[in-house]
Amino acid sequence: MEFVHKSVLLDEVIEGLDIKENGTYVDGTLGGAGHAGHVCERLGTDGRFIGIDQDEDAIKVSTERLKKYGDKVTIVRSNYSDMPDVVHELGISGVDGITLDLGVSSFQLDTAERGFSYRMDAPLDMRMDTRQPLSAETVVNEYTESELFHIIKNYGEDKFAKNIAKHIVMERQESPILTTKRLAEIVDHAIPMKMKKQGGHPAKRTFQAIRIEVNHELDVLEKNLNDMIDLLNPGGRFCIITFHSLEDRIVKNAFRTAQNPCVCPSDFPVCVCGRKPKGRVITRKPILPSGEEMEVNPRSKSAKLRIFEHN
Repeated sequence: MEFVHKSVLLDEVIEGLDIKENGTYVDGTLGGAGHAGHVCERLGTDGRFIGIDQDEDAIKVSTERLKKYGDKVTIVRSNYSDMPDVVHELGISGVDGITLDLGVSSFQLDTAERGFSYRMDAPLDMRMDTRQPLSAETVVNEYTESELFHIIKNYGEDKFAKNIAKHIVMERQESPILTTKRLAEIVDHAIPMKMKKQGGHPAKRTFQAIRIEVNHELDVLEKNLNDMIDLLNPGGRFCIITFHSLEDRIVKNAFRTAQNPCVCPSDFPVCVCGRKPKGRVITRKPILPSGEEMEVNPRSKSAKLRIFEHN
């Protein structure tokens, strides 16, 4: 299957990066090199691009698509949490721009055997990095009812989380839940009929929640944002696209803290904590896809772009 992924908010990201001809740029979620290709074509002879992705298919496809840019491109199979180490091992002290396009790619969703989609029957998997041991099958069949409830409630923001977790545990006692189709059917039966037409497919939120748990998506994001901000050169830009409220909240709070890190009480006449701003938030409110983009690419509807500039 061809690796197809429409780059969300492409023009807005490229404009937001404010690309320097001979700058150094990192894409921590390289995917099919959609954003990356547009960055690379704007780089001069001394420009440098580093692409990072944990997905083996993404690495293969992006390597082929970016090979025309030669030595200015370096591609590494890793998680973006390793970005500072990857960059420093290449002898680079700082970069002029970073992009993250979070969430799951269209290719991953549409490749049935990856087990991301509730619309196609496949083994439960959902691993973005197939080298890791934890899969959706493990989460669904081995986590306690309480753990499943909290994952679906917190990561899926599903008000029927308690009933969904209860049904999953009841069903797996009969036989292990091994496929996406069976899990989707279990979730469907756990949601009241009158509520099923609200907010898309009944299993959408549960699948999202389990995927986030399998790939530790929110933990990785929260723990590594500051280190990536610190990797920026003066004037460097950080563009992050999120796809649900939990991700967006983490990014918004991290950018806000980087802009105003002072923890002194509000009645102190001067700052004594010594924490200095790292830069400024370019986007007071997130940039959203245009109506035209949402019509062409329905998966862009929940996308939000936030941009931070280092001092």
